[in-house]
Amino acid sequence: MITELGQQFSVMCEWIREIRDISVQDDRMRFRRNIERIGEIAAFEISKHLAYEEVTVQTPMGEATCFQLVQQPVLATILRAGIPLHHGLLNYFDKADNAFIAAYRKHHRDGSFEIEQQYITSAGLEGRPLIVADPMLASGSSVVLALETMTESEKPSQIHVVTVIACTVGVEYVKRKFPDAYIWAAAIDEELTARGYIVPGLGDAGDLAYGAKMQA
Repeated sequence: MITELGQQFSVMCEWIREIRDISVQDDRMRFRRNIERIGEIAAFEISKHLAYEEVTVQTPMGEATCFQLVQQPVLATILRAGIPLHHGLLNYFDKADNAFIAAYRKHHRDGSFEIEQQYITSAGLEGRPLIVADPMLASGSSVVLALETMTESEKPSQIHVVTVIACTVGVEYVKRKFPDAYIWAAAIDEELTARGYIVPGLGDAGDLAYGAKMQA
């Protein structure tokens, strides 16, 4: 299932406009907070697709029938750009376990690049919903590599990919590799440059959130 959350008119449209707008992007706190809020909306929508069980709780006045998650999800993010989106998910899934992936694009002189994945730490995934946050789903290579590594020995019950701006190329690649995955995007753009950047996109989400990085 692919859901473009920004297609319906809601306050999210305002947040998407601000994170794309170069006249607003200098406000790093607003940029991070808008991405965090998109993560919160995505978390709420994802919660409708998880499994629940009936429980009885004692109130001061008697007993009430309520529902709780059968399994808490595992929230994974690709560092560093994914941190604000991850925070938004964690604000709603506040009992979730977490996973962190260190990966980056290793560029070559001919303009091509490959994904260098250096580190993954994760809770157990067997039989649990896995939610992976990456604000820019461009080629999809980082997300697919992370999912392939994480699911090599354990099988989650569901896979959800949450992104702010996706490109159709990346969406199709993820669905080709993980056809049962849910993809949640605030917006989906059509164009991907030869260097793997989304157009119109929003630029480098990590730099806009945390400052420009040194390039070796």
